[in-house]
Amino acid sequence: MRDIIWEAPYCGEGNNCFRIGTDDQGNAYIAVAGAEGAYVTDTREALRTLIREIKAGKADHLL
Repeated sequence: MRDIIWEAPYCGEGNNCFRIGTDDQGNAYIAVAGAEGAYVTDTREALRTLIREIKAGKADHLL
């Protein structure tokens, strides 16, 4: 079992709440709040890049 340290949930409009976590191996995790057992994981840098790209509007076409 991984020892993931989860941040407080980030909630957008409505009930869209996500949590971001990290471990001591340099991995980052993102999950729906309340369902942290089903997460997506990658390096911290990859998650940082994903968040930057989303903030820049590069995923708006998916919404």
